[in-house]
Amino acid sequence: MTKTMKAAVLTRFGGPDAFELQDVPVPTVGPRQVRVRVHATALNPLDYQIRRGDYKDYVPLPAITGHDISGVIEEVGFEVSEFSPGDEVYYTPKIFGGFGSYAEQHVADVELVARKPRNLTHLEAASLTLAGGTVWEAFVERARLSVGETILIHGGAGGVGTLAIQVAKAIGARVITTALTKDHDFVRSLGADDAIDFTTSDYVEEVSRLTDGLGVNVVFDTIGGDTLTRSPLTLAPFGRVVSLVDIAQPQNLIEAWGRNASYHFVFTRQNQGKLDALTTLVERGLVKPIIGATLPLARIGEAHALLENGSARGLRGKVVIDVIGQAMVLPGDEPVK
Repeated sequence: MTKTMKAAVLTRFGGPDAFELQDVPVPTVGPRQVRVRVHATALNPLDYQIRRGDYKDYVPLPAITGHDISGVIEEVGFEVSEFSPGDEVYYTPKIFGGFGSYAEQHVADVELVARKPRNLTHLEAASLTLAGGTVWEAFVERARLSVGETILIHGGAGGVGTLAIQVAKAIGARVITTALTKDHDFVRSLGADDAIDFTTSDYVEEVSRLTDGLGVNVVFDTIGGDTLTRSPLTLAPFGRVVSLVDIAQPQNLIEAWGRNASYHFVFTRQNQGKLDALTTLVERGLVKPIIGATLPLARIGEAHALLENGSARGLRGKVVIDVIGQAMVLPGDEPVK
């Protein structure tokens, strides 16, 4: 008899109501794979972009999507010696390469899987995998952010921004971030040295003032718009811009030429090494997850709607899905413990 599991299945491209909770077969395990009982997953902008059809050529329907997992190994392939059943792990599934994390069980190549930080719950760990791996790649592998440099992080109160601030401070950088005034104390509590309200101030002018006209060494873009055009105006000579956003509108980079700037576009690559490095920071107390909302798997559509309208709802940090329970915490409620 075929074993089944619950999964939130994307049946069509469209709005948050495009998911159906269905019974689907439990996937089989290959020689170098592990099967994980998913305890928690989390949401990223990539998730709602896929749902609405931005990448429809890469996602055949019906599909199980989702890109963060924290859980417990239930079965290992016969060539796996690194892990055993009962091990707590976290990881990002392959993007556009198989089924994702919106399900009770998941099978992954062992090379993607890392041991979960000992001091985190599954809800907390699931909030870190894609966003944390992305920040690590952006700062360490691409921008090569160094001790004593200054970085401008756009969107410091968001799911990626909250991690970016902490990782940048752990590296030893000075952090300037953009955030609404109501979020300034919050981003400073994460380690930001200065915060700029982009709705009431020109961040280019404010960066110039805060750096005595020297500019920043790195700009980290999580918001898009005209950021690639305006960011060079904040850069010091030989500065670097790292963007996570696929921007359709044309950008004028003439100012980047005058500063000998370099641009890096990051679509994160998953591997165990990044997560092991992140785990070290977490277990040393240098990085902590920020969870803004938690919902059960059956309410995945509501979670998508919340993430897409997060600023209006006062969302800070990540939206997390409790796969094995019914946890429900929305912005403004008491934090998840």
